[in-house]
Amino acid sequence: MSGLSERDIDAALVERVQKGDKKAFDLLVLKYQRKIIRLLSRMIRDQNEIEDVAQEAFIKAYKALPQFRGDSAFYTWLYRIAINTARNWMSQNSRRPSAPNSNVTDNDETFSEIDNLTDSHSPEAEMVTREIAASVNETIESLPEELRRAIVLREIDGMSYEDIALAMNCPIGTVRSRIFRAREAIASKLRPIMGNEGNQRW
Repeated sequence: MSGLSERDIDAALVERVQKGDKKAFDLLVLKYQRKIIRLLSRMIRDQNEIEDVAQEAFIKAYKALPQFRGDSAFYTWLYRIAINTARNWMSQNSRRPSAPNSNVTDNDETFSEIDNLTDSHSPEAEMVTREIAASVNETIESLPEELRRAIVLREIDGMSYEDIALAMNCPIGTVRSRIFRAREAIASKLRPIMGNEGNQRW
């Protein structure tokens, strides 16, 4: 499948599923399971519950695939299902996102870029790097749900504004506003640690 985009590959797999090839859906699950779990970990804290909700989201996606027409990218469609499934779960369980779980961390993947802020690997530099990562994570966790989800989809999952708008079912202008507000919150939190450099990352 060389030369094809990720969207083309997904579309080909979706078409195979729609023709009755269940193994093709297994490939889609393997491809996106980790991203979906990472997304849900921003909404739900208990690891067992995250995995249950992720499984339910994939089951819903599988059942809905016959109606999928490719108007958006598959992963945008899947993210929207996952977000709605998590919302339903929280509503049914009358729960809001709980305090951050110390066992759930995205530091290594999310903030590897922070290493570029310093050429030094001294204990002092590593301590600052950890402090920055912890501060960014803490700020993201404290954001309102809509802002948190938008910045996670943009900065962690690398989604385009258009795809985020589809996933969150809102206008692209709203997405830009939410991401701007989230970045401002993060930048203001980083300024005491990094000085003016706090504006450069976000």
